[in-house]
Amino acid sequence: MTMRSTGVVRAPGEPAVMPRRGAVDNAAFGMALFVFTEVMLFAGFVSAYGIVRGTALPGAWPPPGQPRLPIERTALNTAALLASGVALVIAGRRWRGGGAQAARGWMTAALVLGAYFVLAQGAEWVALVGQGFTLSSSQLGSFFYTIVGAHALHAVVALLLLALAWNSMRTGGLRESRFTAARIFWYFVVLVWPLLYWRVYL
Repeated sequence: MTMRSTGVVRAPGEPAVMPRRGAVDNAAFGMALFVFTEVMLFAGFVSAYGIVRGTALPGAWPPPGQPRLPIERTALNTAALLASGVALVIAGRRWRGGGAQAARGWMTAALVLGAYFVLAQGAEWVALVGQGFTLSSSQLGSFFYTIVGAHALHAVVALLLLALAWNSMRTGGLRESRFTAARIFWYFVVLVWPLLYWRVYL
């Protein structure tokens, strides 16, 4: 299989130049490979959490004396993150069909919704720490901040990549390969979160 990078710079309004059939973009392939390794990382986290939770004594999980996780508020944050993923899907389709002008509005929506998720989760952390729920307060706290914190780090990095892509789109210098790689990373952040929410919060 041939691997190559398109390296095509798109002018505003110019249709996307697609890689030839059978070719794999280097940036997209590299990001997909990275995402695969990160899936394994989160699978390990979730598995370890499930074992500890499943072997806890009756009534010992969640640990008594610890604040309850904000299930309803985080559900709203989750909806915002999923909506961000949908907006990015539409932005990608508009980009391919009509160029930067058609995609910019949806790209902006994806960024705003993603930023809302990150900031809302940060505010949630501040509130939990204020209630005494910390990394060292219990096993639940240790797993919560490790798993959710790892996802938050990925979300911040992916959001920065989207912001760079948005800025390049605005100036007319966005490359197809970079946009594809940024979208793959954000889709990973969006799709892995519902599993983490289900396992850790519910």
